Amino acid sequence: MTNPLILEPQKTADACVIWLHGLGADRYDFMPVAEALQEVLLSTRFVMPQAPTQPVTINNGYAMPSWYDIKALTPGARAIDEAQLDASAQAVIDLIKQEQAKGVALSRIILAGFSQGGAVVLHTAYVKWQETLGGVMALSTYAPTFTDSTVLSASQQRIPALCLHGVYDPVVIPSMGRAAFEYLNSWGVTVQWKEYPMEHAVLPEEIQDIGAWLIERLR
Repeated sequence: MTNPLILEPQKTADACVIWLHGLGADRYDFMPVAEALQEVLLSTRFVMPQAPTQPVTINNGYAMPSWYDIKALTPGARAIDEAQLDASAQAVIDLIKQEQAKGVALSRIILAGFSQGGAVVLHTAYVKWQETLGGVMALSTYAPTFTDSTVLSASQQRIPALCLHGVYDPVVIPSMGRAAFEYLNSWGVTVQWKEYPMEHAVLPEEIQDIGAWLIERLR
């Protein structure tokens, strides 16, 4: 992971959103969204890391920015390189700890991710990290490491989540995103699910909903 793109807020930062891009994208992908959100979240820092460039099996082994190798577009950990997923999750944990060191409370740190980046933040918050965070935003994504045998700690159960998905998504089909939501709901997590008339993308209406959810937690 290279140095993340960091957008400092207008006021002294007392909150942070760590936002991971999708497969093949880069750390600048959601910069315009973050800049727009900072117009209302005046004390929220946005940290957008860059995935390492590495081969991706489903793309004929072509090297591209990726948080982990994808071997097949199917649910479950067997379809991915779980060691690479763990490494990416650890990189996110390192960023969380850096924000803590800067004085930002865990309750005001939000993890967000689109597509593959969303899988990383779900894995980080509900599998690897053991303390309560401010929340998780999972955009057009899935949770390859969620299983029927997964057990959340009380601290993990207290992390709220927002799951957003396009009904026409041909990349991460809606049922995969819905499965992540259903797992979180069954584990007692406060989680919302909303669908949009889009493919594997982001809509202005979705950004408005993201803003409202963040404002509720960070203002």
